[in-house]
This record gives sequence, C-alpha cells and structure tokens, in this order.
Amino acid sequence: MSKDSSPVFHPETLTAQALGRVAEPYRDIVPPLHLSTTFERADDGSYPGGRVYSRDASPAYDQAEALLAELEAGDSALLFSSGMAAAAAVFQALEPGQRVLAPRNMYWALRKWLILFAEQWQLDLAFYENADLADLEAKLAIGAPKLLWIESPANPTWELTDIAAASALAHRAGAQVAVDATVLTPVHGQALKMGADIVMHSATKYLNGHSDVVAGALVARKDAPLWPRIRTVRALGGAVLGPFEAWLLLRGMRTLFPRVRTASASAMKLAEALERHPAVSQVSYPGLPSHPQHALAQRQFSNGFGGMLSVRIRGGESAARAVAAKLRIFKQATSLGSVESLVEHRASVEGPGTFCPDDLLRVSVGIEHSDDLIADFVQALDSIA
Repeated sequence: MSKDSSPVFHPETLTAQALGRVAEPYRDIVPPLHLSTTFERADDGSYPGGRVYSRDASPAYDQAEALLAELEAGDSALLFSSGMAAAAAVFQALEPGQRVLAPRNMYWALRKWLILFAEQWQLDLAFYENADLADLEAKLAIGAPKLLWIESPANPTWELTDIAAASALAHRAGAQVAVDATVLTPVHGQALKMGADIVMHSATKYLNGHSDVVAGALVARKDAPLWPRIRTVRALGGAVLGPFEAWLLLRGMRTLFPRVRTASASAMKLAEALERHPAVSQVSYPGLPSHPQHALAQRQFSNGFGGMLSVRIRGGESAARAVAAKLRIFKQATSLGSVESLVEHRASVEGPGTFCPDDLLRVSVGIEHSDDLIADFVQALDSIA
C-alpha cells in the first residue's frame, strides 16, 4: 500500500498494516529491525544499497516516516530522538535575527527552550494569544515574520487556534507555519490540509502510545521552504532515533486509530461527568459546549475531540493535589497520550513563571473502561467535598 496504490485505502487500514509492506526475502508481515549503522560500498566506491551512514538515512526510519507522511497528507517525514529535538530543528533552521511568532500558551519546556534559543540566536521572538486572531494579525504585521508556531489544542488548558485562518494570515505576511499536532493527532485532524507547512509530533505520546519510546517527528509539504535546512539540521546535528525505538514507534502506530478513538470517547464521557460535580469549578475540553471555542472544535476535529482535558478543583492547590492523591486508576505521572490514564498537578511541575492555574489537574485519558475512570474521579472528588 502506498500513494501509488489502487484502490485508495482508509487511514485505519494503512495504519493497522503499516502501509501493508511485506519484507523480502522471507515475506515478513512484521516489519524487520535494521540495526546496521554503516553500509558497504561497491568496488567503484558507490553505494548500491543507497545508504551511506545511519545517522543521515537509516532504513530503520523508512516505514515509519512513510506512514507518517501518508497520515498527515504530507510529502516527507523525519524522525527525531524526541519531540523537543523535532521542534528545535524547525527553529534551528532559521537564520539569526529572523522574526518568529509563538503562542503564549504552549508546551512549557519548549517555551523555556525557545526563549533561551531566541536570545542566543538573536531571533525576534513575539508571543500571541492562542485564540485571538486579531492579536496574531497585529503581530504578524510587525517586521518581516518568517515562522508562525501554532499549538492547538494548547497544553495544558486546551485553547484552540484556528489553524486554517492563522495559516492564511501568516502566508499573507510571508511567514511559514509549523503546527504542534501532538494532541490533535492525524486521527482528529490534518494540519497540512488546513494550511500549515510543517507538522510536529512528540511521537512519545499518541503516535507510540505505550510510554516506552521517546521520539519526535516532523512532516512537511514538498514546497515547505525550511525543509531542506531541517534535513541538514538532523543529518549534522545527530538528534536521531535509535533503530529499536523506530521499530517500537512503528509498532505503536499500528494501533493509533482504535487507541485514540477509545481515549477520545472516554474523555468526552469523563468531561461531561466532571462538569456536573460540585467540587469542580471548570472542565476544559474542546468537546464540551461550555468550551469557549467549541464551534471551532467542531470544524477542526473529526473522530471525537481528543483524550486530553483539564479540571479545576474548588479549594485551590491543596484540594487539587488531594484529589490527585486519592485517584486509584489515574497515575500521577508526566506525559500523555498512552494507553494508561494519567493525572498531573501541572503548575507545580512547571514551576515559577507558569501560566497554569494552581487548582488545575491535567488529565490524560487512556483506554481503560470509561465507567471505571468516571467512578475513580468521582470517589476522589467526593473524598474532599
């Protein structure tokens, strides 16, 4: 199965079969593991196998990158050693002094790194309000912006950016658009089809889905101007994925659609139940009609509204921490998007300078039975009421 195949298969089929490739010479259904770091030259010095050295182009990456490109409707994909490495490669591909716009609310570690890197690289870095297109348009009108970074939904409060509208504004201003689609996933939406030039995933999360691989990925259109420089950043910088990790990532991706759909359906039920509980002051989940951008979520999402939500607990930080401690199924741990459900008091994790309210719990819904997840949260909330 490939872009040239006929008939055209649904993404669920392509993903479950990892594009349906069968390995020669034994006709393996399970993709083989390629461990070699180097490849033999022919007598004339050429490389008949098309490979020189694994840091630049390992066959261990081929199938996972091809599947990612297919899922995101892109033309090319690159795997990285982490989501941070993938995101950093985009900014490292810029020229010193260029103007960059990033959302005020974004993954905390990337925000901290970006501020430091912008100082070192002399980037003209400005932050815009995630959900405010007028604010974004005004800041795009300043200087000559080269890159707009979007995170939608934004971690950990799940504001949405209108990717299509923001991309149109950025392109009119001469900027390229990169979208952190880690939480959106290709199950719920394809940012390249909405107008983005590059999509980033922390593949550690939903793409792998089993909390046993740290990985990152970028997918691009063929005409993305930064893409050749990003390739160079990866090839020379060396932030590449190990072959076994690439194999595990591909294995995890084969169950992407059922995992994400199950988590999304359960998250919707949990969000509805928590919104009714008297110990909860607010539930932030794009699938709820109470979400300020629910109408945008209905346009931007398909197959549900994702597995991430945040809950604000009446009684402040101490009450929020007490609820987290009383949960039995939800494990207190950093990360998201895996088969097990997780909860985290995010403000204390992010530390000084966080924008996260101190009464907020970030919730990653896994694939456990939704009734069990709801009962677990209700008993924890009842215990502090």
